Amino acid sequence: MGVPALVMLALGLWGLDRGGMWRDEAVSFQVGRRTVPRIWLLLHDVDAVHGLYYLLLRPVLAVHPGEVALRLPSVCAAAATAGLVAALGARLARPRVGLWAGLLYAVAPMAGHYAQEGRSYSLVAAGATGATLLFVGAVRGGSWWPYGAVLALTCWLHEFAVLLLLAHAVSLALARAGARVWRGWGSAAAAVVGVLVPMVVVSRGQSAQVAWLRTPTADTAERLLRGFLGPTDAVFWVCLALALVGLAGLVGRPGEPTCAGVALPVVVVPPVVLMLVSQFSPLYVDRYVLYALSGAPLLVASGAERLAGALKGRPFAPSPAVPLTGVLAIALSLLHQFPLLQKDRDPASRPDDLGAVSRAVARNAEPGDPVLFLPASTRNAALTYPGAFRGTRDLALVAGAAESGTLYGREAGPAEVRRRLARVERVWVVADRKLLAGHWVPRDPAERAKADVLGREFIGQDEAVRGGLAVRLYVRPVSPLLAPPPPPPRPGPS
Repeated sequence: MGVPALVMLALGLWGLDRGGMWRDEAVSFQVGRRTVPRIWLLLHDVDAVHGLYYLLLRPVLAVHPGEVALRLPSVCAAAATAGLVAALGARLARPRVGLWAGLLYAVAPMAGHYAQEGRSYSLVAAGATGATLLFVGAVRGGSWWPYGAVLALTCWLHEFAVLLLLAHAVSLALARAGARVWRGWGSAAAAVVGVLVPMVVVSRGQSAQVAWLRTPTADTAERLLRGFLGPTDAVFWVCLALALVGLAGLVGRPGEPTCAGVALPVVVVPPVVLMLVSQFSPLYVDRYVLYALSGAPLLVASGAERLAGALKGRPFAPSPAVPLTGVLAIALSLLHQFPLLQKDRDPASRPDDLGAVSRAVARNAEPGDPVLFLPASTRNAALTYPGAFRGTRDLALVAGAAESGTLYGREAGPAEVRRRLARVERVWVVADRKLLAGHWVPRDPAERAKADVLGREFIGQDEAVRGGLAVRLYVRPVSPLLAPPPPPPRPGPS
């Protein structure tokens, strides 16, 4: 367990301070610094599914608010997950299978990506993997209440972790578990679902937050599979072949779960169920099922173990050179995917870079300059990096984010927005680049009013574009009637 955890910790800490947060991390950062009553007020309106995570972040950010502190819980959770994957492999097969599986998880680019995100997904993965380890212990005669408690807590970090219950039910079916085991699991599952009901009720009322999601396709499934097994062709095809070999051990003795019998449902059931549901009501994003990644390295390691046994002439033959050979093969895959890991440390690998946006404003805006955010969610840059916007005037803001119990503050209505814009001759605009290009039209009337006035009454000039966001100066054109008269013509030669 220790070696994979240390490798994951080292890869997670490498390049942790990218010099900029993206929009989702910025929400975690600014909400995690609010008081508990103000976080509670926010959860009545939005982000109830992340409420527990924000509360956990609060003491972390109270010590030292910054990007590194924000991401440290995710790094530690990813390291714990790598260790737990190793523990699962050792318990379900043998120690070297655990070592290989844990290392495969640690070097997976997908695991590394979310280890460096200031969001809850790595914590969910750690909780889900820990619950799976407790599940195996309970099936073998242990207590079910620790399993139920850990999984319930994990579901409160993100409600889609409840799909792990379905994966574990499939594992019980593959293990041909007895009635006593089914009763114990059923009681724990009922408790988990019962604890989660209030979250489900509240989050359904906030479903507009995921209205941007689209129906997953076959390409979506292929991308996820490559994320689980390896994004590069060489690593992907080798891991896929080993995983298929690992499926040979899917069913073992009655009542005894196997490595493949636990890993396959974990890696397949939650993503497939969420993708099927999303055909009717889109809810799928790959990060929502990050916890399913833990099953893939277990399958690959199980296949490698069977292959090693076959090459020695008998299944699972011990050999001192076999563990080292597997470790060297994983190191080779790490080197092969190293450019991807390096690229992931670049802020440009995220949808936007609010740090770069704030630096552009700090370089160009003058004290007293008005600033307009289009849409209001781009105010995230000012909430996260307030120093860069110090001295500027937020043109549309009526009430701040924390005091209004919102993510981005409360803005004036469309008529008031038009009046405020009518009183300025120039305005710095922080905007979604696709919106400025006319690729989408905001639904909110106040946002449409902003875009309409800027398009009709102003001319865009200086621009600093960073990823999905643009920082652009808009000025009101000078009327010909108010323009100064042209200078008189110079006299020609006599």
